[in-house]
Amino acid sequence: MEAAPLTLAAAPPARAARRPWRLPGGRTLTGLVLPLALALGWEAMVRAGLAQGRLVPPPSRVLATLWGLAASGELWTHVLASLTRVAAGFGFGALAGILVGALTGTLPLARRLVDPSLQALRAIPSIAWVPLFILWFGIFEASKITLIAVGVFFPVYLGVAGAIAGVDRKLVEVGRVFRLSRLELARRILLPAVLPATLVALRTGLGLGFMFVAAAELLGASEGLGYLLLDGQQLGKPDQIVAAILAFAALGKLCDAVLVGLTQPLARWQDTARDTL
Repeated sequence: MEAAPLTLAAAPPARAARRPWRLPGGRTLTGLVLPLALALGWEAMVRAGLAQGRLVPPPSRVLATLWGLAASGELWTHVLASLTRVAAGFGFGALAGILVGALTGTLPLARRLVDPSLQALRAIPSIAWVPLFILWFGIFEASKITLIAVGVFFPVYLGVAGAIAGVDRKLVEVGRVFRLSRLELARRILLPAVLPATLVALRTGLGLGFMFVAAAELLGASEGLGYLLLDGQQLGKPDQIVAAILAFAALGKLCDAVLVGLTQPLARWQDTARDTL
């Protein structure tokens, strides 16, 4: 009696992995949990009499100050002044950082000539540039924008130069095997390799731009969130100081989100684990 031939049952089709359902805007809401918890905790401590709230005012008083500044239009004047300065300084500083970083990253001679001086200049505190820039450009917008551009320049320069120097040599050799021209090698291999680090450097430079605009506006400014900080300190208004700090934080986060949204399509080809880790 012959044995029946074995038959392999067809394997069921693999089901696509289901992504967990997420609430729209869930990441933003999650990011607000910690600051809201701290704010509500401090408000409760002040109302319960466990803290005075004189030097660190409760959130209700800070929000009332912000509302009053916004209703009078004063807040928007200061926000627009700071935003204009940061935008101009970031544009000049980022462009210079990308160009000089590409130059020193691709040409060894330029790296040996220029990079040591730039590393020495990078160690100079931001406040040390203020008297010199005021002497050169006066107390008007040129000195403030130049100071912000200097703050943006160095992280962008380091990011671009480091990314170019860190390109895997095997990628370049593959391009040469396929006989790519210098332009094609830069466009198809070098540019994708350095783009992610360059985008991170731009975000770092933008953050430093907001730090430098505060330093610039604390000296010789009549508008801007930095001026609002100084005015609150001179008049003894801690609620105004904290309101200006919160305005800085909100404006910086908004600008960072805009920058990420504009540059994210440039690195969409990356196959990373950012959503699973």
